[in-house]
Amino acid sequence: MGSQRTVVVFGAYGHTGRFVVAQLRERGFVPVLSGRDADRLKELAASRPGTDVRPASVDDPVSLDRALAGAAAVVNCAGPFATTAAPVIEAALRAGIPYVDVAAEIEANADTFTRFTDRARAAGAVIVPAMAFYGGLGDLLVTAAMGDWTAADEAHIAYGLSGWHPTAGTRAAGAMSRQRRGGRRVRYAGGRLEYHDDDLPTLEWPFPHPMGPRTVIGEFTMADAVTVPSHLSVPEVRTYMTAEAARDLSDPDTPAPAAADEQGRSAQTFLVDVVVRSGGSERRAAARGRDIYAVTAPLVVEAVDRILTGRTRTAGVASAGALFDAPDFLGALSSHLSLELSP
Repeated sequence: MGSQRTVVVFGAYGHTGRFVVAQLRERGFVPVLSGRDADRLKELAASRPGTDVRPASVDDPVSLDRALAGAAAVVNCAGPFATTAAPVIEAALRAGIPYVDVAAEIEANADTFTRFTDRARAAGAVIVPAMAFYGGLGDLLVTAAMGDWTAADEAHIAYGLSGWHPTAGTRAAGAMSRQRRGGRRVRYAGGRLEYHDDDLPTLEWPFPHPMGPRTVIGEFTMADAVTVPSHLSVPEVRTYMTAEAARDLSDPDTPAPAAADEQGRSAQTFLVDVVVRSGGSERRAAARGRDIYAVTAPLVVEAVDRILTGRTRTAGVASAGALFDAPDFLGALSSHLSLELSP
């Protein structure tokens, strides 16, 4: 194990990676900038004198080993994760350090659980996929809403986005997922991922005040379909997206996010509304905040901090809800998220 404050960020020069690097610095960690593009790494480091730069490629295990040498953890922000996750996880296992990523790709996250669960558990390693707005936040909210329930009939996660200006990485990840699915859609029903060709339903979701009822696209399946069932007995996990945001994502002419404040955040706002049902009972949780890419950074860095200080519940491949005390974790993000829990 290396220095407890040194964290390698693979894909540091990407949109989300830059937020993660800044948040690590703010929390007192020492970020190491890594990725395959040496010129972009140097450009990023130029604005942060003294920052260590370690170029590496997922096609070159030796370069990954050099990048991770002496570090306490690695955060993978470089998609598509179908290509990058496995090589960086392998390097983390060789280095004996925790691995955290921000993958929103359903298949890539499922691959991580399938491929590495046994090895990581045997090694006592910690591997956390989808520790991001999609996958991580929804999983934490569902886990917090469940409370003392050990099982539920269904979990619903509705994403109320004011709009969605996707990054190039988001578009590349989506293209990769569509290719792997052969253009089909995916949902989690009956306790498993199902692939289908039927159209997505449109319905109204009763978001809490002040957003109120909004038209959403149903079965707009995100990484929560992998993270939630990985540790909770919930056979139906359904996700929804506000229609305006879904249209933004599907439109190839929608521009990338633009900075609207000194932190580099966009003006986008979000409300994630979660409902879990068991029998005739219902529990809810909701989180509000700004910029889905920027808020991923405090999620990631809080996870890294808790892993490195031993505030975890298990080892192996684990989602955020399985690894951490969900209400406590969400409470620690009070400067980034507004949280509501209803019995």
